[in-house]
Amino acid sequence: MSPILNVKNLETRFQTLDGEVSAVNGIDFHLHKGESLGVVGESGSGKTQIFLSIMGLLAKNGRSTGSVKFKGQELIGMKTGELNKIRGVTMSMIFQDPMTSLNPYLKISKQMNEVLIEHQGRTEEEALKESIQMLDLVGIPEARKRVHMYPHEFSGGMRQRVMIAMALLCKPDLLIADEPTTALDVTVQAQILDLMRNLKKELDTAIVMITHDLGVVAGLCDRVMVMYGGRIVEKGDVRNIFYDAQHPYTQGLLESMPRLDEAKASKLHAIPGQPPNLQNLPVGCAFQDRCEYRKDQCLSSIPNLIEFAEGRAKACFREAS
Repeated sequence: MSPILNVKNLETRFQTLDGEVSAVNGIDFHLHKGESLGVVGESGSGKTQIFLSIMGLLAKNGRSTGSVKFKGQELIGMKTGELNKIRGVTMSMIFQDPMTSLNPYLKISKQMNEVLIEHQGRTEEEALKESIQMLDLVGIPEARKRVHMYPHEFSGGMRQRVMIAMALLCKPDLLIADEPTTALDVTVQAQILDLMRNLKKELDTAIVMITHDLGVVAGLCDRVMVMYGGRIVEKGDVRNIFYDAQHPYTQGLLESMPRLDEAKASKLHAIPGQPPNLQNLPVGCAFQDRCEYRKDQCLSSIPNLIEFAEGRAKACFREAS
């Protein structure tokens, strides 16, 4: 079966007054229908910029090269008018902050109806009916009443549900969720993850979960892609990543998570140092300054992402353990 999304050698650069920022550096990955992919890494690792590049939503000073094929159609270089026929229809994105993504001056009904009227040719009445049904699906109580409210009348968790409902209105084949549970309490976070699992099952939607929270990945994703310095440093299925991580950065992320299965609370591990400056990346491995396994080779050469087992790859000169 052909992948629904196939990315080859994707690079994204931003031109600033101080020079060029290398946000994404030669990324390759694919995603099949009904599959869920977790993309993890610290802030500034390039996670979000990959998918803004795919969606054609980069800032004006950004440019992307390489190949992004969605359902066999090349997206890099596609004109805005053509992209608009795809965005929000067969490919949707849930942004990190629902309060800034929703228009505070418009009622929820107006914002949701517009998606269906513009992309599906629905009448106002038909669009309203479908919007209410989708709000019901994502667990908004009294959806028929609340659809006519403004964003500020919803809690943070409810606004996030509205954003998910809007992204799903046209039943997309690919849903990209950028930190959808950030700033939500753990109860609401669990509800959002349950909702996304159900949507994946019922609609066979491919899901990308962009997050720094490995717990979220463990609860939803089939495969994991670990990002650092604008590159993939490790990828594999979720079980292998959690129980047999091979890259020192992935190991550091896992060790930084609090453990509930430990009898006595211990001091949390922290990865020393800071993420690299994407405007001035080191000559060799971007993780070299923070890595306890650093070799001379790491200072002069960038490790390639090499498959070392079926479905598993890492970018590291250290031998597999």
